[in-house]
Amino acid sequence: MKILIKKGRVIDPKNGRDEILDILINGNIIVKIDKNIREKVDNVHVIDASGLIVAPGLIDMHVHLREPGYEYKESIRTGTMAAVKGGFTSVVCMANTDPVNDNKSVTEFIIKQAKAEGVCRVFPCGAITRGLKGEELAEIGEMYAAGIVAISDDGKSVKNSETLRKALEYAKLFHIPIISHCEDEDLSKGFVHEGKASVMSGLDAIPAIAEEIIVKRDMAIAEYVNSPLHLTHISSGGSVDAIGEMKKRYNQVTCDTCPHYFTLTDKATLSFDTNTKVNPPLRSKEDVDAMKEGLRNETIDIIATDHAPHDITSKDVEFNIATSGISGLETAFGLSLALVHEGVLSMKTLLKKFTENPAKLLKLPYGELTPGSPADIIIFNPDLEWTVDRNTFASKGKNTPFHGWNLKGRNLLTIVDGKIVYRDPVFK
Repeated sequence: MKILIKKGRVIDPKNGRDEILDILINGNIIVKIDKNIREKVDNVHVIDASGLIVAPGLIDMHVHLREPGYEYKESIRTGTMAAVKGGFTSVVCMANTDPVNDNKSVTEFIIKQAKAEGVCRVFPCGAITRGLKGEELAEIGEMYAAGIVAISDDGKSVKNSETLRKALEYAKLFHIPIISHCEDEDLSKGFVHEGKASVMSGLDAIPAIAEEIIVKRDMAIAEYVNSPLHLTHISSGGSVDAIGEMKKRYNQVTCDTCPHYFTLTDKATLSFDTNTKVNPPLRSKEDVDAMKEGLRNETIDIIATDHAPHDITSKDVEFNIATSGISGLETAFGLSLALVHEGVLSMKTLLKKFTENPAKLLKLPYGELTPGSPADIIIFNPDLEWTVDRNTFASKGKNTPFHGWNLKGRNLLTIVDGKIVYRDPVFK
């Protein structure tokens, strides 16, 4: 079937495009982008995008789909449904499943299940070490052959520096990035950021240096090996400063942050709402400002969700024993559009951090609107105001601190591989 998207403001960072255009899709391919495309009405589905923005489908390089092993928290089916609702057409799923994705059998299962049940593209991230234990390297070569696009022990840092060095050498061989979770376990015995809020709450705290020390160590090893390194869910201003300095002399370091790290401060934890418990923790206003500045000056390359859905029993407990994480796929884009409304980023720059940059890092042929490329497209209204209601989430995870928030900007339609996989009820 042909789809003709008419009169939308087409923004494509990869091709430097920002103008009112039509897009013609035939099957799963974009065949034409031009002004006033005309097609016979009887063989084309016409979508009027007047007053709306048409962009490449978003790419989230850090999600937890929980399958296999934790399907009561999320499944590939429900996680990808949440993704397309939020505007994501490709997601990279972390390895901390049960069993851990540290071998080709689990990688193959995820890919097979995603083809059968998923409604967007799913790319597995393999573990760096067996069982995420930080000891022996996982079967990186076999997982790469099976389809992984990166390796990570997300949830844990690789404590042994020699093991990390070997992993970086392997990653270099296969031309895939290591996605590094930066956390010194010996300094991370608490539950919230160490600062004024932790003094007020009395909760055990984690200092920012717990992240910053590992950021600096991992970058030093990557530079020594001359291997690509991606630092994920950066939350500390000190980390941003260190990454910015490293980038001046070494161009193979990239990083991402998440919407909650430029939206919420540690004051949110004073409510003792366990939905504000994340790892790394929500930090100070100064850190939030540093995230925004890092995004503005391009020290921070990518915005990822760290989508971490949990069942209610994991959150409906005391703060110190609650599981960390936010169900983020359905709110991430709306929260991030605030950066445009506040004047921190242009719309094209924001979209670049969701499309072109992750596609480049992961070597994926997506995140662009080019004739001949796969038709992964979203249509959104940057000014539509809406209220977050966790009860309407497609994700099984209802754990969000943004329930009841009024956001400005919402995805209305998602196309994956030429098929309409999500349409907002307000978009007729």
